[in-house]
Amino acid sequence: MVNWRGSFCVPTRIHYGLGSLEVLAQIGIKNALIVSDPFLVKSGMIKNVTEQLDKANISYTIFSDVVPDPTVAVVVSGVAAAQKILPETIIAFGGGSAIDTAKGILYFYACINEEKNEESKPRLIVIPTTSGTGSEVTDFAVITDEKAKAKIPLRDKKLMPNHAILDANLVRSLPPTVTADTGIDVLTHAIEAYVSTLASDFTDALAEKAIRIVFDYLPKSYQNGNDDEARVRMHDASTLAGMAFTHTSLGINHSMAHALGGRFHIPHGRANGILLPYVIDYNSKEEKAAVRYAEISRLLGLNYMSDIYAAKELRNMVIKLKENLEMPSCFKETGIPEADFLASIEALAATAMRDSCTQTNPRVPTQEDLEKLFKKAYYGN
Repeated sequence: MVNWRGSFCVPTRIHYGLGSLEVLAQIGIKNALIVSDPFLVKSGMIKNVTEQLDKANISYTIFSDVVPDPTVAVVVSGVAAAQKILPETIIAFGGGSAIDTAKGILYFYACINEEKNEESKPRLIVIPTTSGTGSEVTDFAVITDEKAKAKIPLRDKKLMPNHAILDANLVRSLPPTVTADTGIDVLTHAIEAYVSTLASDFTDALAEKAIRIVFDYLPKSYQNGNDDEARVRMHDASTLAGMAFTHTSLGINHSMAHALGGRFHIPHGRANGILLPYVIDYNSKEEKAAVRYAEISRLLGLNYMSDIYAAKELRNMVIKLKENLEMPSCFKETGIPEADFLASIEALAATAMRDSCTQTNPRVPTQEDLEKLFKKAYYGN
């Protein structure tokens, strides 16, 4: 199931470790558009970035209209802000929504100005404030089409960040629920990358390390946000998983989560976490996929002879981890009205089938398969 031919490139320069944000003043920025969200501005966290820019006398403008599940309208507004200052650098500061918004702005700003090559488009620097998306090293972004009530995955080399700054000082204050949601997102990225039809020895190494770190350090981050080692390791795991899935793409776990997020606005990581055990069960019915899940199970020390049984034990480990993180086990527990969910299943499945992530799932699904999976994940059976 591992790809024996392909290419592997990690163009993003990664700066990591506590205090690594200081490198921002040394990168040679001239004029920046900072893309962030209102909370990070009002709380003063944005000063972590602006103080570094002020130190180096760098000109900047803050665009803080970011919303959860960033919309086409917000991206258009951000492009207009960029057009006013013609930034040489765009800085994404925040979680997945801020990063996706910044990527959307960069993409359309470059297109409008016909800046099609790496030399002329603004540089992108990503400073994540959650340990989950991996977007700091991917050429992916997800934008919400409010009219269609669907998330639109974008993928283009223009979206690959030039620099990623992984300063775990910025995630100390994350609430436990956000730590859990984003941490499970890391695990889903890594597992889906490992079982993807585009997996390789290179992506396997990254995914395996990320999976190990999540099981070892996510519960510690959840229990004590001031555990520096746990915070640093989870920040690293997020990037490792991102490096893996930007080469492999993902699978139906993400296709389904994208569809749910676009319609019901469930936090992305939470949606992925709810779906993960059901997707493992579904994919394990394909023999090669079961072998890959079994390899992960054995990597974590569960030495079962049967691949099918080992795959089931991986599912059970995921369920146990989620219980320790006090996460919902099904969508009914998130408060989505039953009638609304059931009425949407056909549309959700159709949207997930069209999602690009579905193409690299280890088992080829039908729309009926996805409808059944959505129903199982709602009731928890």
